[in-house]
This record gives sequence, C-alpha cells and structure tokens, in this order.
Amino acid sequence: MMEKKESAIIFKNVHKSFGPLHVLQGLDLDIPFGQITTILGPSGCGKSVTLKHVIGILQADSGLIEVVGHDMSSIRQKELINLRKRIGVLFQSSALFDSMTVKENVAFGLRMHTKMTEAEISERVHVCLDAVKLADTEERMPVELSGGMRKRAALARAIAMSPDFILYDEPTTGLDPNTSNVVGEYILKLQDELDITSVVVTHDMPLTRRISDKVALLFKGKAVAQGTLDDIESSGNEAYQWFVDGRLG
Repeated sequence: MMEKKESAIIFKNVHKSFGPLHVLQGLDLDIPFGQITTILGPSGCGKSVTLKHVIGILQADSGLIEVVGHDMSSIRQKELINLRKRIGVLFQSSALFDSMTVKENVAFGLRMHTKMTEAEISERVHVCLDAVKLADTEERMPVELSGGMRKRAALARAIAMSPDFILYDEPTTGLDPNTSNVVGEYILKLQDELDITSVVVTHDMPLTRRISDKVALLFKGKAVAQGTLDDIESSGNEAYQWFVDGRLG
C-alpha cells in the first residue's frame, strides 16, 4: 500500500483531443481522499472523459495524472490491473450482462480477479446485494428489474471487490426524482460504511447538493470552479450560475 497523500487523484494541465475535438484543455483537478467529489458540467465538457483517464481507459495527450501516486502516463500493465481492482465503477447505463443473473453479475469480478471459493463468492454477493436491499433478486435477470433496481444491482457489483474508490458516471440519468433520491441515499450510505473515495459525474443539482463534499465545475475542458458547494455559490462564480440557470453549454 502506497503512502496516502492529501489528494487521491491529481490532474495537472491535462489535455486530450479526439481528432479536431479538443475535449480537455488544461484540466487541473484535485480529488481528496475519503470524500465525495462531484464533477458537474454541460454535455461534452469532458466529465466522462475525465473518469476514463482515472481508470486508464484513456491516456492524456499531455499533462500529469496521478492516481494514488501512480503516474498514469507511465504505469505498467500489471500495476494498472492491480489499480483497477481497487476501483469500482457505476456506469451510466448500469452495464449489467443481460445473459447473466443478478448474482452472476455481482460475482463476475470476484470470479475473474480473486481466488475465493464459490461458497465465499456466494456469501460476498449476498452481502453486497443486501447492502442495496436487493437480496431477493439473486436469480432474476437484469431485464426483470426496474431502472432503479438495475442501478442498485450495478452498485452491488461495484462494491463486490471491496474497492478503495467508486466512480459514478451519471448515476441518476433516466431515473425519476424518487428513485434518484434512493440512489443518492445509497451513495452516502456506502461512503459512510466503506470509508472510500468517491467521484460522481452528474448534472443533477439536487443530487449534488445532497451528497457532495467537494464540487468541480468543468467547462470547455477546464475546471472553472472547485471547492465546497457553499464556497462556490457564495463566490458569485459566473460560470456556476450560468450552469445552474441552464445557460452554460
């Protein structure tokens, strides 16, 4: 285990382009240990691209990205694999395997990356599903679940490997307000119970107000505001006000 620094994840002057599209344009971002950091911004500002750099799916064109002390531009494949085992991801689409039961979905990473016995895996799956109040769905297929239940099943899968980090990509997209509130409750619950570092990409302001320790607003590939929500709101940050009013795009 590497010695902890104040920041779990650091972006310094990070640039990333896809052909002529310059998505990250000098991103500076600090994500502290043990907190929920929410990344806000309009569509196309680089929120999900930022998450993909954290797990090494994308590599920056220039700049520095450190994840728990690992320089992501030079990380070795074995180190990257071990790092990914420490990171749970809740994808926007939930990304459950349609051909597998809920139990098999949650067990997937445990079977792939651990030496746990089937009995141990079954127990871990039960614990994780129980944590999100889905203990009675183990033998059901994803198509049999509501949108909110699929999110919770995906969350159970994300915590199955006992991660140090959870990345949430638009966790409430497509959900009604009541179900969005339930998802927010589970984000807070898991944060409290698991002592993890969470990064939430969203445009959902009620969710942001409810869960965030720190907020970063991305616009045109840069973080134009960072801090607590109270600090940002009291600062009179123009870009933030435009975003809240729906005029930032």
